[in-house]
Amino acid sequence: MLYSILKPIVRLAMFIFCRRIIINKPELLKKNGPLLLACNHPNSFLDAAILADLFEQPIHSLARGDVFKKPFYIRLLKALRIHPIYRTSEGVENLNINYQTFAVCKEIFKQNGIVLIFSEGGCINEWHLRPLKKGTARIAFSAWGDDLPLEILPVGINYSSFRRFSKNVFINFGEILSKHDFDLNPGDAVGQGRKYQSFTNKLQKQLKGLVFEIDKDDIQKQKNLLEIKPSTFTKIILFIPAAVGWLLHAPLYLPIKNFTYRKTFNNDHYDAVLVSLLLFTYPFYVTLLTVIAIILTRNFYFLLLIFALPFTACAYVQVKPQLDKEIV
Repeated sequence: MLYSILKPIVRLAMFIFCRRIIINKPELLKKNGPLLLACNHPNSFLDAAILADLFEQPIHSLARGDVFKKPFYIRLLKALRIHPIYRTSEGVENLNINYQTFAVCKEIFKQNGIVLIFSEGGCINEWHLRPLKKGTARIAFSAWGDDLPLEILPVGINYSSFRRFSKNVFINFGEILSKHDFDLNPGDAVGQGRKYQSFTNKLQKQLKGLVFEIDKDDIQKQKNLLEIKPSTFTKIILFIPAAVGWLLHAPLYLPIKNFTYRKTFNNDHYDAVLVSLLLFTYPFYVTLLTVIAIILTRNFYFLLLIFALPFTACAYVQVKPQLDKEIV
């Protein structure tokens, strides 16, 4: 229920928060399950939000288990179709819960559903693919062991920025992997270990070609791969609405930006937290400005601000700097 309510809201918000979303194989967004999306993890829960918004079929996501601590969070995350997966660093005693999550995944696959897993096992704001964990292989072989026709779709997601809300997002889909690509019955324990390693190696090789490899200090390479410059015509046409957009939205954006930075300056969740706070406060901000304008002028034409404010925000997003190292 909550997932279905939030999805159209997130879709509208992406027009402001994301300047462009470029997808190499957009036809795969219509693909049905049983499907396991094996993705890199550069930008916290924003990765899952964007993919859930883009795919036509609902997506179940696997998230780090340490966020499933309080009953309220557990209920909220389950309502958003998010399930826990624990790492050894989060407590060996919690690893048994992973088997429950794997069982949930198989039930989702039996209903032709889609599950998203972040195969690196953790989030770091970087343009680099880290070594993959074995969780993706375990879920895949567990489903194949039950003779489910599960397919694995490698996904590389790349951002032009981890500090700006107006970002270009590049989503690269790889070639689908199926049970026919692997030996499901290799025999002894050594062979069992090799099949997991073979799967992980094959997935790593695919993702390596889908995830951009850019040093954080290589500004020129960032510009070459991540920047999409607006035309001079676009800059001229949008100059005035963009300037108005900055002036009208600064009272909301700047305090939230400063608050988010203070709370997340030492971790990799800044971008996702900033987007989430803006997502939930922006409708109230637009409503407040509209009501104030109507009260002060007694003119109901100011109801058009409900549409004009997001337009000016979109205009500013189209012309503002796109990379972290650029000057605002």
